[in-house]
Parts: sequence; structure tokens; C-alpha cells
Amino acid sequence: MLSMSTNNLSYNDQGGTDSAVEVGQETTPTSSNAGAGFGLFSADFKKNDDLKEMLESNKESLKLEAMKRIVGLIAKGKNASELFPAVVKNVASKNTELKKLVYVYLVRYAEEQQDLALLSISTFQRALKDPNQLIRASALRVLSSIRVLIIVPIMMLAIKEAASDMSPYVRKTSAHAIQKLYSLDPDQKEHLIEVIEKLLKDKSTLVAGSVVMAFEEVCPDRIDLIHKNYRKLCNLLVDVEEWGQVVIISMLTRYARTQFTSPWKEDSVFDEHSVRAFYESDEEKTRDETEAKAYVMDPDHRLLLRNTKPLLQSRNTAVVMSVAQLYWHLAPKNEVSIVTKSLVRLLRSHREVQYIVLQNIATMSIQRKGMFEPYMKSFYVRSTDATHIKSLKLEILTNLANEANISTILREFQTYVKSQDKQFAAGTIQAIGRCATNISEVTDTCLNGLVLLLSNRDETVVAESVVVIKKLLQTQPTQHSDIIKHMAKLFDNITVPMARASILWLMGEYCERVPKIAPDVLRKMAKSFTSEEDIVKLQTVNLAAKLYLTNSKQTKLLTQYILNLGKYDQNYDIRDRTRFIRQLIVPNDKSGALSKYAHRILLAPKPAPVIQSAYKDRDRYQLGTLSHTINTKASGYLELSDWPAVAPDQSVRNVEVIEPVKEWAPSLGKTGKSKPAKSSDDKFYSDSGEEEEEEEGSGSSSSDDSSSSSEESGSDAESSVEKNSSQSSEESDKSSSQSEKSSSESDTEKKKRKTKKPLQKKTVKPTAKDSDSDENRNVAKEARSSSAEESSSDSESDSDTDADSGTEHKKKTKSKAKPKVEVKSNEEVSLLNLDDFTPAPVTQLKSSVLSPSLLGDLEGLCLSNVSSTIQVSGPAFVPEKSHDLLHRMTGKGLSAQYQFPRQPCLYQPTMVSVQISLTNTSDHPLEQIHIGDRSPTGLNIHCFNTIECLEPEASVTVSMGIDFNDSTQAANFQLCTKEDHFSVSIQPAVGELFLPITMTELDFHKEQGKLLGMNESSATITMAAENMTSQPISRPVATVANLGVVPSGQDNVHRFAGKTASSGAVVLVTVELRELSTALITINTEKSVMGSMLLRDLKQALAQA
Repeated sequence: MLSMSTNNLSYNDQGGTDSAVEVGQETTPTSSNAGAGFGLFSADFKKNDDLKEMLESNKESLKLEAMKRIVGLIAKGKNASELFPAVVKNVASKNTELKKLVYVYLVRYAEEQQDLALLSISTFQRALKDPNQLIRASALRVLSSIRVLIIVPIMMLAIKEAASDMSPYVRKTSAHAIQKLYSLDPDQKEHLIEVIEKLLKDKSTLVAGSVVMAFEEVCPDRIDLIHKNYRKLCNLLVDVEEWGQVVIISMLTRYARTQFTSPWKEDSVFDEHSVRAFYESDEEKTRDETEAKAYVMDPDHRLLLRNTKPLLQSRNTAVVMSVAQLYWHLAPKNEVSIVTKSLVRLLRSHREVQYIVLQNIATMSIQRKGMFEPYMKSFYVRSTDATHIKSLKLEILTNLANEANISTILREFQTYVKSQDKQFAAGTIQAIGRCATNISEVTDTCLNGLVLLLSNRDETVVAESVVVIKKLLQTQPTQHSDIIKHMAKLFDNITVPMARASILWLMGEYCERVPKIAPDVLRKMAKSFTSEEDIVKLQTVNLAAKLYLTNSKQTKLLTQYILNLGKYDQNYDIRDRTRFIRQLIVPNDKSGALSKYAHRILLAPKPAPVIQSAYKDRDRYQLGTLSHTINTKASGYLELSDWPAVAPDQSVRNVEVIEPVKEWAPSLGKTGKSKPAKSSDDKFYSDSGEEEEEEEGSGSSSSDDSSSSSEESGSDAESSVEKNSSQSSEESDKSSSQSEKSSSESDTEKKKRKTKKPLQKKTVKPTAKDSDSDENRNVAKEARSSSAEESSSDSESDSDTDADSGTEHKKKTKSKAKPKVEVKSNEEVSLLNLDDFTPAPVTQLKSSVLSPSLLGDLEGLCLSNVSSTIQVSGPAFVPEKSHDLLHRMTGKGLSAQYQFPRQPCLYQPTMVSVQISLTNTSDHPLEQIHIGDRSPTGLNIHCFNTIECLEPEASVTVSMGIDFNDSTQAANFQLCTKEDHFSVSIQPAVGELFLPITMTELDFHKEQGKLLGMNESSATITMAAENMTSQPISRPVATVANLGVVPSGQDNVHRFAGKTASSGAVVLVTVELRELSTALITINTEKSVMGSMLLRDLKQALAQA
């Protein structure tokens, strides 16, 4: 927006000599070069005084010049916050160009100067109705930049209005504001999701990327919002701006992993088959039925892959990278290679891009070497590459190495070892070691080459060679005693501690192969022990111990000397190691039995180390993400789910065949309003003809084509709004998008009418059709009239469209009155739609109004011998979820799971009933399965009877009772078999400690009156939309807690009752629905801790769908 505004300014100010003259006097001190030494300090104060005077002057040209200079200061990174009061005064200016620049300034500083910005809120609200789309968008941007909770409702209202704006640019800005509002007040999530759902249906390419970003920020788990928009997003992808493409591709990658089955199966049939499945004929269907086992790609899966493929040619590296990761995670293995060439092309970019791309290629090349092998030369290191780029190229070359190309790669490595970059040279030696480990044919060659490097002048090269040789020698030590001798001779010349320690370790480990050399090395080390590094000292102590065990005659005194030196060393690790070794190898009275096993402890055969790639485990993160780059889960990272075993229903992505085409057809005529009226009418009627064919049962391809053409024409109209080239075009676009707005209103009415269909039975369809055809004629007339009245003023055109939409509403109500009723309010629905409901609730309402007052007065007159109606009832809902008690790996084949059946315990009324399922997953029978020790010691458990024998693959379900004593503390006990004891624990949720009870509403109020004050806890929450009716409310409450439902005479109040299993304390729960999707949860119980825990669980359950 900044660039747009500054361009406009440059056109308006060409030849503005007057303003230059007026500004001249005031700018003289700042532009002169006098006192250059003080220019940085003294001039700035004058500049700001200057700018304040210019902003407070009466001349628009001066203010405009001042704002240009201020925005220039901001662009250079200078602080212009002290000018805020002077700038904010001009927010109500009538000059459009000045207003644009003021808004640019306010967006930057509104968060810092919140109090002053709040004073101008009424101006921002007025600006949201401005005819200029840039002003409307700027006002919303400033409003969302004032991060004060007080104005959240105002921001919410502004976002909702902007989401319905005729300008796609304003709608895009509203999508950006959603994220700001969510970060300010996360409680607004449900309202924001409604706006996101609306914006996701937007056909403008300008809006798509921004709304998907808002979706990812606010509700990334609400996949259901994407179903209907999936195909539209795939088709719009090519035309969306670049950063929008990145966000959409990332979201669609996650979506596809949840909705399609894996294409990575062994017996899959891919390319031709899956394309054929998309355009399948009847003859081919019968032929395919014989190939039932073959994998057929979902057409929507193929659609995503096909529509992202052209983006590999994008000039934006992020887009190419995101398409590459999409293919990597979603495409069949034989199709992934098409991304290779594009990724290699990115290596010609600057080093930051190279780094990210090479990291991803390094991960890819571990699993699929064949992809990048033809482009191996692209990964050869250049002398101009930075060290981190060289290291990554080295990693990739090592991953690509195989028997065929190893000789070429080793020749390349030979050159790299001579590099002046020591870190890179050391990395190359490690790479040679990896090649030697992975390819057995070149192990000897690599080993000999590394031995030659031991005579290199460079210490780092020699040290790294020693470390790598040590690892290689562990794979086949018997054949290479000569190399160990050679390394011993070089020992005196090597100074790097790690290399010296490696040689000492080799001497000690294979001391029997070099019996003459090892004692001599120990003798040299005894001389220099005090001056060595800690790592070398530790290996010296190890060498002395090993030689003492194998050659004590020669080394006994040397070992004692070294152990004495170590005993008084400054490093406590060395002192501890020395004490331990002395007790282990030198037997005495106190050493005990451990010294017998000294030989086995110190000289045990050790497995050869596996030299792996540093990128081996990075594929657990999605490619192209920050988490993949840093190899740690970053905040905000959304994990890719595993492929589903069975694909979810694909019909959820089907947009309705008949109704949507009817709803879109009027918009075709409206979007083409900038064309002559005749052509728009022709187009409109041709589309309605297609609708009739659609209803008669013809194929849907023609309607799809027409809808896609409407999308194109819509985007053309929207682009003309963006251009804002002349006043006339702007007006025409405005009127056209106003008519779009009215059509969207009619769309919402149609959807409401559609939800009513089950109640209206068979007579609905013809009436819907007739009313739609009437509506189409109205829209056509509306289109002609609005195009004829284009030259009228904005206010007139607004009133006209309002009148038109009013007449449209009237005609609709003639054919069907119910949608109009629904538009008004909930109260009217309940009063006017009485024919849809039974009269029973009315009588309940009367009784509920009368009974509390009457019975409340008579409450004291109740006789003591009247029994209460409170009694334990059956559970309202039993969750099927079971919890792991003992994993089969831990239990050596015995697997155990537990669940709460929510039945009264047979063994003792104070106990909670628990069902345990025991399964034998081993290949031998398990005997005498029973419960052993338990903790805490006072825990009252009724154990199940001992199971004498459980055969392999057999399962048995047993029940037990536990008295948790009204506490969520875990019950710990031992699950025992004949041979083993396994410690397990059962952790109850607070809701499982209750028994459901039934009572009347009067009894509920009576009990609630006894449990007020400290015994009451309550909270107000924002409910999920799906939970706002009585059926969904009772379900989550019953899922969380084992409570009974108490009948209620009020529609908006739901009551539940139970008692604690152990002490029998009454627990009462009230959920009162309020306005704006809020609800008040009240819990009354003398067990206040349990009450607060239950309140927390209920808040979480009711707030989420």
C-alpha cells in the first residue's frame, strides 16, 4: 500500500512549484551542509520542529510534504514517534493522498501510542465506510494495530463488515486483522472462525492466501472448513500471489495427509491408471473391477498434484520449495523425481537459499539416492562456497555414494582434503570414513588413504584421520595391527588431544596385538601425564589398567605410578576414575567380588560404531519448515499426520450439484455488469438454461465449466477494482460488487431454507425451484436497472440496491415465509414456527413459572416422614475409551488395559468399579496372574481372582473395585505372574469418582441452597457452536463426569446431579446458556477440590466442538 500511495503522490505533485516555494524557507536550515559535524544531531531537532509546524499549517500541500518526509524517515528506520500527536490530528483530512500517508504512519506507531490512537477511534470507524477501498483497508489495519482489549468488540464488528466488503483488497485486509485480533483476545476464536468460514468461500485470488493464513493461525485443526473449498483452492492456486501459494500449499499438504490413502504401496498402479480414474468411462470401470487390489488414486489427490506441478517453474524459491515438499510427502514414489530439476535450479541462487535447499536435499538423498544421482556434479564444492554450504554438499555427495560412482567421489574428496578451510577438510575425512563403512569394496582403499594422511603437516587433518581410523579399525581389527603400530610411531608428533586419546584407546583395546609397543607408549605417557589434557589423562588411566591385566610384569609399577598421579589430579573425574580403577584391578580385602570380573569389564568386546548421517532423523519433520532446518520442534509447528488406513468419505468435498449452480448463476450476470447490459443478460439466461439441464439429470461438467468461467470473470472484475484507474470504473465496480453482496445475502437465505428441508417433506422441492426461478428474474431486472443507473451518485446507488434487495425479500416471503422469519431473531422463530413443535414445552414453561414460587412458600410445611426422591440411577453415557495399564513390551508379553464401566461396585458401595482386559501377546502361556503389593498402604482394593493360565493370543476381562477415597491420587499396585512382578497404576479422572443420581428440580434447588459460598464454584465460557443445543450439552457433560440428568423447566438451563462414590457427598452441576454463545457453569459440592477440578474439565469439554 505504501508503494501505491507514494506513486499516486508523485503524480499529484508534479509541477507543484507553489508548495516547493512555501516549503523552501523552512527546509533551508536542514538541507544546508553547514556544520556537517553536527548534522546528525542538531538538524534532527529542527527537522521535527519543522515538520510539526508544517502539519499544523492550513495548507494541504505543506501537510502532504511533511507526511512524505515522515514516511521517508520511517522507511529509513528513523524514530518519528514524537510526531504522533501532530500526525493524528490530520486523520480526518478530506485529502485522500494525505489520509493514506497518515494511515501508513498510524499503522507503524498505533501500538506504541495507544492512548492517543484511542481518541481517534470514531474517525477510524467513519473511515471504514469511506468510498475509497485503500482508506477502508487502512482504517481497518490501524484499528487492528491498537492492541487494547477494550476495543475488541469494535474490531470484531469492523472485521465482520470488512469480510463482506465489495473490494477484495479490503476483504484481504480483514483476513490479516483476524490474526491480530486472535493474538490479542483468543476468547474470540469461535466468532473469528465464522468469519474465516465466510472468507474461505471467497472466489477472489487476492483473498485466498490471506484467509488460509488466518485459518492456519486460528483454527488449523478445523479441517471440516476446508472440505467444500478444497477444489476451489486447488484451481485458484496458480493465480494466487506467491506468499499465498506457499501458505495454501502447506495447508493442503496437511489436509491431504488426513483425507487420502497412502500412494506408497508396493503393488500400486500409478500414472495412467490414476488419470483414467479421473476421466473414467463405464467400459473401463468394468475392466478395473478385476484389479481390485491395485491402488487407484483419489481424483482430488490427483487434482492437487496436477495443479501444483506448474508452480515448480515459479521464480519464487519458497514456492518451488513448498511444491517440492508437497510432492515428497504426497506423491507416489515414481513421481517425486519431477521436483529434482527444480531444486537443483535453486542452487544457482544466493547462499541463504542454497543452505535451505541443500538441507532438504540432504534429507531426501538419504531415502532416495536415485533422485539426485544424475545431478551429482551440481553438488561438487566450489572454492567460493561458504563453509556451511560446503559441509552440506559434502553430506549429499556422501549420501549419493554407491559402488558405481565411489571412485569419482573419492577423487573429488582427495582434492577437498587439501582445502585451506580446516573445518571442511576435517568434514571430508569423516565423509571418507562413512563411505568406507557403507561400501565394503572400498574400505581398504579408504583406510590406506587415511593412513597416508597421518603424515600430513596439518594437525587437524591428522587428528581427524586418527579418529576416523579408530572407528574403521573396530570393524576389522585383526587385519590391521600394522596400522596401529604406525599410529604409535606418530604419537609423539600428534598434539590434538582427541587424536592422542584415540591412539591410546586403540593401544589399550588391542594391546595383545601390539605387546611390545603398548608398554612403551604407557612409559612415555607417565612422563607427560601432568601436562596432558583431561581426555588424554582418562585414556592413559584406561590403558594402564588394561595393560596391568594383560601384562602385569612389565607395567605393574608404571600403573601404580599413574594411579598415584591421578589420585591427586585437579579434575574430580580423573580422581574418581583412578579410585574406581584401583579398587577394580588391585585386589585387597575391601575390594570384594568385583575385582574377579575386572578383565570382563575392561576388555569386553565392543560393537563397532555405526557412522551415520547427521540428517538421518530429520525426516520426522515436514520438509521446508523451520523445525526441519533447526532439527527441533519450533513453536507453531503442525505435525503431518500419518496416512489413514481407510480414506474418509470423499463426498464431503462435493459442492451441491443443483443449488450452488443456481446461486452462482445470478452472480454471473452481476459480475459482468461493467459490460453492456445486453451481453450480461444473454450470459445470464444461457446459464439459467444450463441449470435446467442440470436439474433434468445431465452431466455436471458443463456446470463446472460455467462456474469456472464465472470465477474468471469475477477475478477480472476484482482486478479492475484493484486498478482504481478512474472514477467511473471505480463506481461501476462498486455497484457490481454491491449486487454481489445482495446475492450473497440471498445465498445465506437459501442455505437456511435448505436446512429446513427435512421438516417440510416432499412439497419443498417444487416450491424451492419456483421461488428460485422467480428470484432469477428479479436478479436479471436488478442487473439491468443497476447498469442503467451507473452514472448516479454513490448514495443513490446504495439506496437503489437496498430497495432492490428489499423487493427481493418480499418476493421470497410470498413463496416461502420461513427464511424471512429465521433472519430476524430466535424469539420470533419460537413464536411463529409453532406448527413445527409439539405444544408440550408450552405447558412445561407454565408449570416452571408457577411451581418455584408456590412450592418455595410451602417448603417449610413439608412433613419429616416424606421420603426424598433422590436415588442412584444408571449412567447417562459410558465412554468406550480404555487406558493402558501395562504395555506388552514392559509386561514381557502381558498386555493390560483398564476402563471405568460406571456401574455401582458389587463388592462395596464406596468403591469405584474398574474393568481390566488382560491379553497374552507372547508365544507361551502365562500362569497365576494376580495382584500383589499395593500403595499407598491403606488403599482399599478388591482384587480379582487369580487367573491360573492365560494361553497365547488369549484375552480375559476381569473386574475389581478401588476405593479412591474421593481423590484423584493414582492407585499403585503390582500386577504379578508366576515369574514376574510389574508395577502399574490406575489414575482416575475426577468425573469417574461420582455415581449418577436422579432428583426433581425442587430437590435440586433445595440441595443447591445448602451448598453456597465456599461450596460453590462457577465460570463463564464461550461455547462451541455445536454444543449450543440441549442434546450436545448433555453429551460432553456426561462424557466428562458420571452424572445423572435432572429435568429442567427452562430451555436455557441444564442440570446434572451425582454423588461421590466414597463419601456420598452431593455434586450439582448447572449449565446456563446465555447470549453470544456464552454459558455459565456452576458446581455446588462440599468437596471443593473435586468441584474445581470438575469445573476445569467441563470448561474444556464445552468450549471445544
